[in-house]
Amino acid sequence: MEQLNSSISADSRQVIADALYQGVSETTITTMLAQNFHWNVTGMAFGPLHSMFQEIYEDHFEAQDDLAERMKAIGAYVDGNLSAMVKQSKISECDGQMSDQDMIKVMVQAQEALASTLAGAGDVAANHGDKLTEDLCIERGLKHEKFAWMLRAHLS
Repeated sequence: MEQLNSSISADSRQVIADALYQGVSETTITTMLAQNFHWNVTGMAFGPLHSMFQEIYEDHFEAQDDLAERMKAIGAYVDGNLSAMVKQSKISECDGQMSDQDMIKVMVQAQEALASTLAGAGDVAANHGDKLTEDLCIERGLKHEKFAWMLRAHLS
């Protein structure tokens, strides 16, 4: 942990960074999941789903950077190895060889998992007095809940 002039203790910063890394890992895996679905979606809803999956992976690519940069701002190391993120993530990779409806279901589950992970990370940050990380996690959690809602609308 880097030496910082911060009101948040080094121990607290490590706990917050660990919670953030869970979010980075799951965001990274979901980014690739969305890109995989973007490449492989077929069916009557190809156009809107192709576009939505692209919107998701572009959003998530930026989000993983925001989360990782917050880790750096509080003095933590970010393991950028994909293998480490796959091991850490509660969201699994997927081969993309499935129906458009199954892709939507998998992506809804991933978005809901991300929202939950980031809500938890926000709680960790709040418990350690880090309002800035808490705010970032709330903002990202809301975004993932919105993506889940938009995807669920395709299943109705």
